[in-house]
Amino acid sequence: MIEAKSEHKIAPWKIEEVNALKELLKSTNIIALIDMMEVPAVQLQEIRDKIRDQMTLKMSRNTLMKRAIEEVAEETGNPEFAKLADYMDKGAAIIATEMNPFKLYKTLDESKSPAPVKGGAIAPCDIEVKAGSTGMPPGPFLSELKAVGIPAAIDKGKIGIKEDKVVVKEGEVVSPKLAVVLSALGIKPVTVGLNVLGVYEDGVIYTESDLKIDEEEFVGKIQKAFTSAFNLSVNAVIPTSATVETIVQKAFNDAKAVSVESAFVTDKTADAILGKAYAQMIAVAGLAGDDALDEDLKGKISSGAAAPVAEAPVEEKKEEKKEEAAPSAGLGMLF
Repeated sequence: MIEAKSEHKIAPWKIEEVNALKELLKSTNIIALIDMMEVPAVQLQEIRDKIRDQMTLKMSRNTLMKRAIEEVAEETGNPEFAKLADYMDKGAAIIATEMNPFKLYKTLDESKSPAPVKGGAIAPCDIEVKAGSTGMPPGPFLSELKAVGIPAAIDKGKIGIKEDKVVVKEGEVVSPKLAVVLSALGIKPVTVGLNVLGVYEDGVIYTESDLKIDEEEFVGKIQKAFTSAFNLSVNAVIPTSATVETIVQKAFNDAKAVSVESAFVTDKTADAILGKAYAQMIAVAGLAGDDALDEDLKGKISSGAAAPVAEAPVEEKKEEKKEEAAPSAGLGMLF
């Protein structure tokens, strides 16, 4: 608590304000400093209405907010928290919330809205006035349009703009007269809202550049990392809950391929081995002269006959005796 010293009396309202700020700073795990210097009153009220249920926004004098931050840091033995005051700027305010910093930034960014540009401001982009009717009747506004270089004339009883016109380029200063005209035309080239100066969470202070991420790019990187880790797990035969099925299937297919190549017959590979042998026979027969072939082979070669498919054995009614696998079964034990 701040106590007024006799040699330097502090206004009671300042003491109360700092104490109220300290209570707010201690009330949540996430504390943010935001810049609201350029936010008009109308837009500010709209933003406050949007975020009211998610966070607490408190405006005060910078000196009092800085004092409150430093005192909380001292009282809680947390010097890192005191560094948050270094991010304070003109028009700063405090936000207290339980929302994680990235979600907080996204929420504040989505709460921003378009607004008219002010005279003397720097154009954030090329500002263009489109051709068409303004909907306004003939009057002084026609002269105002022409005065700022916008080609205008009376068309069907209304003031109309003759052609598209870039009235100011990005980075140029918007004149007061042009700002008035743009506002009258309903052109809002500026986006206003609460900009993040710094967000404190668990000893770390995040800035706007830390929190501004491309979500699609971020998700793509996570997917790529998962795919790489998945492939590494499978190829290095390091089973996990996500890869064990693929590893077993790969081992089965590899063993089956070895069995077929080495002509090691099992109930799982017999058809493939016979099919391969049949195909090789037809290939060799095709290279031999007609004199070396009987009529049956000649017919199969000319018709491109496919390898015969072995029929499934008819299940016998009486139960066969189970045979114990010999220790030398080797590759056959994999199937």
